[in-house]
Amino acid sequence: MIARLCEEFNKIFDRSDEPRVYFAPGRVNLIGEHTDYNGGHVFPCALTLGTYAVVADRGDDKIRFYSMNFADMGVIETGISDLHPSEDDGWTDYPKGVIWAYEKRGLRLTHGMDILIWGNIPNGSGLSSSASLEVLTGLIIKDTFGFASISMTDIALIGQDAENNFNGCNCGIMDQFASAMGKKDHAIFLDTDTLRYEYAPVRLTHAQIIITNSNVKHSLVDSAYNDRRRDSERALKILQEICPIQTLGDLTEEGFENAKAALSDPILCKRAKHAVYENQRTIRAKNALLNNDIPLFGSLMNASHISLRDDYEVSCPEVDHLVELAWNTPGVLGSRITGGGFGGCTVSIVENDAVEKFQEDLRRAYHERFGLTAGFYLAAIDDGARRLDRSEQTKKEHRHVV
Repeated sequence: MIARLCEEFNKIFDRSDEPRVYFAPGRVNLIGEHTDYNGGHVFPCALTLGTYAVVADRGDDKIRFYSMNFADMGVIETGISDLHPSEDDGWTDYPKGVIWAYEKRGLRLTHGMDILIWGNIPNGSGLSSSASLEVLTGLIIKDTFGFASISMTDIALIGQDAENNFNGCNCGIMDQFASAMGKKDHAIFLDTDTLRYEYAPVRLTHAQIIITNSNVKHSLVDSAYNDRRRDSERALKILQEICPIQTLGDLTEEGFENAKAALSDPILCKRAKHAVYENQRTIRAKNALLNNDIPLFGSLMNASHISLRDDYEVSCPEVDHLVELAWNTPGVLGSRITGGGFGGCTVSIVENDAVEKFQEDLRRAYHERFGLTAGFYLAAIDDGARRLDRSEQTKKEHRHVV
Protein backbone atom coordinates (compact mmCIF):
# COMPACT_ATOMS: atom_id res chain seq x y z
CA MET A 1 0.00 0.00 0.00
CA ILE A 2 2.75 2.49 0.92
CA ALA A 3 4.57 1.90 -2.37
CA ARG A 4 1.33 2.39 -4.29
CA LEU A 5 0.61 5.65 -2.46
CA CYS A 6 4.06 6.96 -3.34
CA GLU A 7 3.59 5.96 -6.99
CA GLU A 8 0.23 7.70 -7.07
CA PHE A 9 1.78 10.78 -5.47
CA ASN A 10 4.44 11.07 -8.16
CA LYS A 11 1.85 10.49 -10.86
CA ILE A 12 -0.66 13.05 -9.58
CA PHE A 13 1.89 15.77 -8.86
CA ASP A 14 4.24 14.89 -11.75
CA ARG A 15 7.21 14.42 -9.44
CA SER A 16 10.06 11.94 -9.25
CA ASP A 17 11.54 12.65 -5.81
CA GLU A 18 11.28 10.39 -2.76
CA PRO A 19 8.44 11.75 -0.61
CA ARG A 20 7.90 11.48 3.14
CA VAL A 21 5.13 9.23 4.51
CA TYR A 22 3.06 9.82 7.66
CA PHE A 23 0.21 8.03 9.44
CA ALA A 24 -2.34 9.12 12.05
CA PRO A 25 -4.86 6.64 13.50
CA GLY A 26 -8.56 6.91 14.02
CA ARG A 27 -9.92 6.06 17.43
CA VAL A 28 -12.66 4.17 19.16
CA ASN A 29 -13.85 5.35 22.55
CA LEU A 30 -14.51 2.43 24.86
CA ILE A 31 -16.53 4.57 27.28
CA GLY A 32 -16.80 8.23 28.30
CA GLU A 33 -18.90 9.95 25.62
CA HIS A 34 -19.62 13.69 25.54
CA THR A 35 -17.59 14.09 28.73
CA ASP A 36 -14.51 15.60 27.08
CA TYR A 37 -15.98 19.12 26.83
CA ASN A 38 -17.59 18.72 30.25
CA GLY A 39 -14.33 18.37 32.18
CA GLY A 40 -14.71 14.63 32.63
CA HIS A 41 -12.75 11.50 31.76
CA VAL A 42 -12.62 9.59 28.50
CA PHE A 43 -11.20 6.16 27.67
CA PRO A 44 -10.32 5.88 23.96
CA CYS A 45 -7.75 3.87 22.07
CA ALA A 46 -6.11 4.48 18.70
CA LEU A 47 -6.78 2.06 15.85
CA THR A 48 -4.88 0.53 12.96
CA LEU A 49 -7.49 2.23 10.79
CA GLY A 50 -6.32 5.73 9.98
CA THR A 51 -5.10 8.29 7.47
CA TYR A 52 -1.88 8.28 5.45
CA ALA A 53 -0.12 11.24 3.88
CA VAL A 54 2.59 11.35 1.24
CA VAL A 55 4.37 14.72 1.27
CA ALA A 56 7.09 16.62 -0.57
CA ASP A 57 8.20 20.24 -0.34
CA ARG A 58 7.62 22.92 -2.93
CA GLY A 59 9.74 25.97 -3.72
CA ASP A 60 6.79 28.38 -3.70
CA ASP A 61 4.00 29.23 -1.25
CA LYS A 62 1.37 26.91 -2.73
CA ILE A 63 -0.08 23.88 -1.01
CA ARG A 64 -1.60 21.32 -3.34
CA PHE A 65 -3.89 18.67 -1.84
CA TYR A 66 -5.15 15.47 -3.41
CA SER A 67 -7.21 12.74 -1.74
CA MET A 68 -7.53 9.28 -3.22
CA ASN A 69 -10.78 9.01 -1.26
CA PHE A 70 -12.20 12.04 -3.11
CA ALA A 71 -10.45 11.63 -6.45
CA ASP A 72 -13.31 13.29 -8.31
CA MET A 73 -12.38 16.59 -6.63
CA GLY A 74 -8.94 16.49 -8.23
CA VAL A 75 -6.04 18.57 -6.96
CA ILE A 76 -7.11 21.45 -4.69
CA GLU A 77 -4.66 24.30 -4.41
CA THR A 78 -4.39 27.02 -1.79
CA GLY A 79 -1.84 29.64 -0.83
CA ILE A 80 -0.22 29.75 2.58
CA SER A 81 -1.55 33.28 3.06
CA ASP A 82 -5.05 32.46 1.75
CA LEU A 83 -6.57 30.25 4.44
CA HIS A 84 -10.32 30.41 4.92
CA PRO A 85 -13.12 27.83 5.11
CA SER A 86 -14.75 27.09 1.77
CA GLU A 87 -17.53 24.65 0.89
CA ASP A 88 -15.96 24.30 -2.54
CA ASP A 89 -12.73 23.03 -1.01
CA GLY A 90 -14.49 20.23 0.88
CA TRP A 91 -12.25 18.00 2.97
CA THR A 92 -9.22 20.32 2.68
CA ASP A 93 -10.77 22.66 5.25
CA TYR A 94 -9.44 20.26 7.92
CA PRO A 95 -5.74 20.51 7.01
CA LYS A 96 -6.14 24.20 6.12
CA GLY A 97 -7.58 24.76 9.60
CA VAL A 98 -4.50 23.20 11.18
CA ILE A 99 -2.17 25.45 9.19
CA TRP A 100 -4.31 28.41 10.28
CA ALA A 101 -4.07 27.29 13.94
CA TYR A 102 -0.27 27.02 13.69
CA GLU A 103 -0.05 30.52 12.26
CA LYS A 104 -2.21 31.84 15.13
CA ARG A 105 0.63 30.68 17.36
CA GLY A 106 3.19 32.60 15.33
CA LEU A 107 4.48 29.44 13.62
CA ARG A 108 4.41 30.26 9.94
CA LEU A 109 5.04 28.00 6.99
CA THR A 110 7.94 29.23 4.86
CA HIS A 111 7.20 27.22 1.71
CA GLY A 112 4.49 25.12 0.12
CA MET A 113 3.97 21.37 -0.09
CA ASP A 114 2.34 18.72 -2.24
CA ILE A 115 0.23 16.39 -0.08
CA LEU A 116 -1.54 13.19 -1.10
CA ILE A 117 -4.03 11.71 1.39
CA TRP A 118 -5.57 8.27 1.65
CA GLY A 119 -7.56 6.93 4.59
CA ASN A 120 -9.37 3.72 5.47
CA ILE A 121 -11.63 5.16 8.18
CA PRO A 122 -15.21 5.05 6.87
CA ASN A 123 -16.52 8.61 6.51
CA GLY A 124 -19.20 9.51 9.01
CA SER A 125 -18.54 6.38 11.08
CA GLY A 126 -17.75 8.17 14.33
CA LEU A 127 -14.17 6.82 14.34
CA SER A 128 -12.68 10.31 13.99
CA SER A 129 -11.55 10.60 10.40
CA SER A 130 -11.47 14.40 10.74
CA ALA A 131 -9.34 14.33 13.92
CA SER A 132 -7.01 11.82 12.28
CA LEU A 133 -6.53 14.19 9.34
CA GLU A 134 -5.99 17.15 11.65
CA VAL A 135 -3.37 15.37 13.76
CA LEU A 136 -1.72 14.06 10.60
CA THR A 137 -1.43 17.59 9.24
CA GLY A 138 -0.12 18.87 12.55
CA LEU A 139 2.62 16.26 12.56
CA ILE A 140 3.56 16.99 8.94
CA ILE A 141 3.98 20.69 9.73
CA LYS A 142 5.98 20.05 12.91
CA ASP A 143 8.32 17.68 11.08
CA THR A 144 8.63 19.68 7.86
CA PHE A 145 9.33 23.04 9.44
CA GLY A 146 11.29 21.89 12.48
CA PHE A 147 8.89 23.21 15.11
CA ALA A 148 10.70 21.37 17.92
CA SER A 149 8.78 23.17 20.68
CA ILE A 150 5.51 21.58 19.56
CA SER A 151 4.71 18.37 21.46
CA MET A 152 2.24 15.69 20.42
CA THR A 153 -0.16 17.07 23.04
CA ASP A 154 0.23 20.48 21.38
CA ILE A 155 -0.63 18.89 18.04
CA ALA A 156 -3.84 17.52 19.56
CA LEU A 157 -4.74 20.96 20.93
CA ILE A 158 -3.96 22.60 17.58
CA GLY A 159 -6.25 20.10 15.87
CA GLN A 160 -9.04 20.84 18.34
CA ASP A 161 -8.56 24.58 17.80
CA ALA A 162 -8.87 24.06 14.04
CA GLU A 163 -12.02 21.96 14.44
CA ASN A 164 -13.63 24.45 16.84
CA ASN A 165 -12.68 27.76 15.32
CA PHE A 166 -12.00 27.12 11.65
CA ASN A 167 -14.47 24.34 10.88
CA GLY A 168 -17.17 25.23 13.38
CA CYS A 169 -17.61 21.99 15.33
CA ASN A 170 -17.33 22.68 19.05
CA CYS A 171 -15.76 19.32 19.90
CA GLY A 172 -13.70 18.41 22.93
CA ILE A 173 -10.10 17.19 22.97
CA MET A 174 -10.62 13.41 23.03
CA ASP A 175 -10.46 12.57 19.32
CA GLN A 176 -7.32 14.53 18.54
CA PHE A 177 -5.63 13.40 21.77
CA ALA A 178 -6.26 9.73 21.06
CA SER A 179 -4.91 10.04 17.52
CA ALA A 180 -1.80 11.90 18.66
CA MET A 181 -1.06 9.98 21.87
CA GLY A 182 -2.23 6.43 21.20
CA LYS A 183 -0.21 3.45 22.41
CA LYS A 184 -0.34 -0.05 20.95
CA ASP A 185 -2.52 -2.46 22.98
CA HIS A 186 -3.46 0.28 25.48
CA ALA A 187 -6.40 2.59 26.07
CA ILE A 188 -5.86 6.15 27.27
CA PHE A 189 -7.53 7.21 30.51
CA LEU A 190 -7.60 10.97 30.05
CA ASP A 191 -8.78 13.69 32.42
CA THR A 192 -9.94 16.22 29.85
CA ASP A 193 -9.95 19.05 32.38
CA THR A 194 -6.24 18.78 33.24
CA LEU A 195 -4.96 16.66 30.31
CA ARG A 196 -3.40 14.28 32.81
CA TYR A 197 -3.50 10.76 31.40
CA GLU A 198 -2.39 7.21 31.96
CA TYR A 199 -2.21 4.19 29.69
CA ALA A 200 -4.22 1.14 30.65
CA PRO A 201 -3.31 -2.19 29.02
CA VAL A 202 -6.20 -3.82 27.17
CA ARG A 203 -5.92 -7.52 28.01
CA LEU A 204 -8.89 -9.37 26.54
CA THR A 205 -7.64 -12.95 26.61
CA HIS A 206 -11.01 -14.53 25.88
CA ALA A 207 -12.78 -11.68 24.08
CA GLN A 208 -12.36 -9.11 21.33
CA ILE A 209 -13.40 -5.53 20.70
CA ILE A 210 -15.61 -5.35 17.63
CA ILE A 211 -16.69 -2.13 15.96
CA THR A 212 -19.97 -2.33 14.07
CA ASN A 213 -20.64 0.36 11.47
CA SER A 214 -24.32 1.22 11.08
CA ASN A 215 -23.52 2.92 7.76
CA VAL A 216 -25.77 5.76 8.87
CA LYS A 217 -23.56 8.77 8.19
CA HIS A 218 -23.47 11.83 10.37
CA SER A 219 -21.87 15.26 10.25
CA LEU A 220 -21.18 16.73 13.68
CA VAL A 221 -21.05 20.28 12.31
CA ASP A 222 -24.53 19.96 10.85
CA SER A 223 -26.03 17.88 13.66
CA ALA A 224 -27.16 18.61 17.19
CA TYR A 225 -23.64 18.16 18.58
CA ASN A 226 -23.16 21.87 19.16
CA ASP A 227 -26.65 22.06 20.69
CA ARG A 228 -25.71 19.40 23.23
CA ARG A 229 -22.63 21.35 24.23
CA ARG A 230 -24.67 24.51 24.67
CA ASP A 231 -27.18 22.61 26.83
CA SER A 232 -24.34 21.34 29.03
CA GLU A 233 -22.88 24.83 29.38
CA ARG A 234 -26.28 26.24 30.38
CA ALA A 235 -26.74 23.51 32.97
CA LEU A 236 -23.25 24.12 34.36
CA LYS A 237 -23.89 27.85 34.72
CA ILE A 238 -27.04 27.19 36.76
CA LEU A 239 -25.38 24.58 38.97
CA GLN A 240 -22.41 26.85 39.62
CA GLU A 241 -24.77 29.20 41.45
CA ILE A 242 -25.16 26.59 44.19
CA CYS A 243 -22.09 24.35 43.79
CA PRO A 244 -18.37 25.26 43.89
CA ILE A 245 -17.59 23.53 40.58
CA GLN A 246 -15.66 24.49 37.46
CA THR A 247 -17.03 21.71 35.23
CA LEU A 248 -19.81 19.14 35.35
CA GLY A 249 -17.04 16.56 35.72
CA ASP A 250 -16.38 17.95 39.21
CA LEU A 251 -19.69 16.55 40.47
CA THR A 252 -20.21 13.09 41.90
CA GLU A 253 -23.49 11.28 41.33
CA GLU A 254 -24.54 12.13 44.90
CA GLY A 255 -23.56 15.77 44.41
CA PHE A 256 -25.64 15.97 41.25
CA GLU A 257 -28.69 14.39 42.90
CA ASN A 258 -28.45 16.92 45.72
CA ALA A 259 -28.24 19.86 43.30
CA LYS A 260 -30.42 18.84 40.37
CA ALA A 261 -33.54 20.57 41.69
CA ALA A 262 -31.95 23.82 40.53
CA LEU A 263 -32.33 22.60 36.94
CA SER A 264 -35.98 23.36 36.34
CA ASP A 265 -35.65 22.63 32.62
CA PRO A 266 -35.93 18.83 32.29
CA ILE A 267 -33.79 18.83 29.14
CA LEU A 268 -30.91 20.56 30.91
CA CYS A 269 -31.30 18.17 33.83
CA LYS A 270 -30.97 15.16 31.55
CA ARG A 271 -27.94 16.59 29.77
CA ALA A 272 -26.14 17.33 33.04
CA LYS A 273 -27.06 13.95 34.49
CA HIS A 274 -25.45 12.19 31.56
CA ALA A 275 -22.24 14.23 31.84
CA VAL A 276 -21.92 13.50 35.57
CA TYR A 277 -22.91 9.84 35.56
CA GLU A 278 -20.92 9.04 32.40
CA ASN A 279 -17.79 10.49 33.97
CA GLN A 280 -18.21 8.30 37.04
CA ARG A 281 -18.90 5.26 34.85
CA THR A 282 -15.67 5.92 32.99
CA ILE A 283 -13.64 6.06 36.19
CA ARG A 284 -15.16 2.76 37.33
CA ALA A 285 -14.64 1.22 33.88
CA LYS A 286 -10.92 2.02 33.89
CA ASN A 287 -10.54 0.34 37.28
CA ALA A 288 -12.56 -2.64 36.06
CA LEU A 289 -10.25 -3.06 33.08
CA LEU A 290 -7.14 -2.83 35.27
CA ASN A 291 -8.66 -5.50 37.53
CA ASN A 292 -9.55 -7.63 34.49
CA ASP A 293 -13.23 -7.47 35.46
CA ILE A 294 -14.51 -7.52 31.90
CA PRO A 295 -18.15 -8.34 32.83
CA LEU A 296 -18.29 -5.17 34.96
CA PHE A 297 -16.68 -3.18 32.16
CA GLY A 298 -19.34 -4.51 29.78
CA SER A 299 -22.22 -3.62 32.10
CA LEU A 300 -20.88 -0.06 32.35
CA MET A 301 -20.78 0.12 28.54
CA ASN A 302 -24.44 -0.92 28.44
CA ALA A 303 -25.39 1.74 30.98
CA SER A 304 -23.47 4.30 28.95
CA HIS A 305 -25.55 3.56 25.88
CA ILE A 306 -28.83 3.86 27.78
CA SER A 307 -27.75 7.26 29.07
CA LEU A 308 -26.63 8.42 25.61
CA ARG A 309 -29.94 7.24 24.16
CA ASP A 310 -32.28 8.58 26.83
CA ASP A 311 -30.56 11.47 28.64
CA TYR A 312 -28.19 12.91 26.05
CA GLU A 313 -30.32 11.82 23.09
CA VAL A 314 -27.51 11.38 20.59
CA SER A 315 -28.35 7.93 19.30
CA CYS A 316 -30.69 6.97 16.45
CA PRO A 317 -33.02 4.01 15.72
CA GLU A 318 -30.48 2.18 13.56
CA VAL A 319 -27.72 2.31 16.16
CA ASP A 320 -30.13 1.48 18.99
CA HIS A 321 -31.20 -1.61 17.07
CA LEU A 322 -27.61 -2.77 16.62
CA VAL A 323 -26.93 -2.30 20.34
CA GLU A 324 -30.10 -4.13 21.36
CA LEU A 325 -29.28 -6.99 18.99
CA ALA A 326 -25.84 -7.20 20.59
CA TRP A 327 -27.27 -7.21 24.10
CA ASN A 328 -29.46 -10.18 23.14
CA THR A 329 -26.62 -12.16 21.54
CA PRO A 330 -24.93 -14.81 23.72
CA GLY A 331 -21.27 -14.08 24.34
CA VAL A 332 -21.60 -10.28 24.15
CA LEU A 333 -20.31 -8.72 27.37
CA GLY A 334 -21.20 -5.11 26.54
CA SER A 335 -22.18 -2.85 23.67
CA ARG A 336 -22.75 0.86 23.15
CA ILE A 337 -22.73 3.66 20.63
CA THR A 338 -19.31 5.25 20.21
CA GLY A 339 -18.34 8.65 18.88
CA GLY A 340 -20.31 11.87 18.66
CA GLY A 341 -23.54 10.10 17.82
CA PHE A 342 -26.42 10.62 15.37
CA GLY A 343 -25.28 7.53 13.46
CA GLY A 344 -21.87 5.95 13.13
CA CYS A 345 -20.61 2.90 14.99
CA THR A 346 -21.15 0.76 18.03
CA VAL A 347 -18.36 -0.83 20.05
CA SER A 348 -18.88 -4.26 21.61
CA ILE A 349 -16.85 -6.70 23.67
CA VAL A 350 -17.53 -10.20 22.34
CA GLU A 351 -16.22 -13.53 23.56
CA ASN A 352 -13.91 -15.15 21.03
CA ASP A 353 -16.11 -18.15 20.28
CA ALA A 354 -19.14 -15.90 19.70
CA VAL A 355 -17.55 -13.49 17.20
CA GLU A 356 -18.67 -15.26 14.02
CA LYS A 357 -22.26 -15.72 15.15
CA PHE A 358 -22.35 -12.13 16.46
CA GLN A 359 -21.51 -10.81 13.02
CA GLU A 360 -23.85 -13.17 11.17
CA ASP A 361 -26.83 -12.48 13.42
CA LEU A 362 -26.40 -8.70 13.51
CA ARG A 363 -25.79 -8.46 9.78
CA ARG A 364 -28.96 -10.44 8.98
CA ALA A 365 -31.30 -8.86 11.55
CA TYR A 366 -30.10 -5.31 10.84
CA HIS A 367 -30.62 -5.71 7.09
CA GLU A 368 -34.08 -7.19 7.64
CA ARG A 369 -35.10 -4.20 9.77
CA PHE A 370 -33.51 -1.27 7.92
CA GLY A 371 -32.32 -2.59 4.55
CA LEU A 372 -28.78 -1.54 5.46
CA THR A 373 -25.62 -3.63 5.59
CA ALA A 374 -23.57 -3.39 8.76
CA GLY A 375 -19.78 -3.41 8.57
CA PHE A 376 -17.54 -5.04 11.15
CA TYR A 377 -13.97 -4.30 12.26
CA LEU A 378 -11.90 -6.24 14.77
CA ALA A 379 -10.33 -3.39 16.73
CA ALA A 380 -6.56 -3.72 16.67
CA ILE A 381 -5.15 -1.02 18.96
CA ASP A 382 -2.30 0.99 17.45
CA ASP A 383 0.25 3.66 18.31
CA GLY A 384 -0.38 7.34 17.76
CA ALA A 385 0.55 9.55 14.80
CA ARG A 386 4.06 9.19 13.40
CA ARG A 387 6.29 9.48 10.38
CA LEU A 388 6.83 6.08 8.80
CA ASP A 389 10.45 5.18 8.13
CA ARG A 390 11.33 2.41 5.71
CA SER A 391 11.14 -0.39 8.27
CA GLU A 392 7.79 0.74 9.64
CA GLN A 393 6.39 1.26 6.15
CA THR A 394 7.07 -2.42 5.54
CA LYS A 395 5.46 -3.41 8.86
CA LYS A 396 2.43 -1.24 8.15
CA GLU A 397 1.77 -3.25 4.99
CA HIS A 398 1.00 -6.28 7.18
CA ARG A 399 -1.12 -4.67 9.90
CA HIS A 400 -4.79 -4.21 9.34
CA VAL A 401 -8.25 -4.34 10.81
CA VAL A 402 -10.50 -7.10 9.50
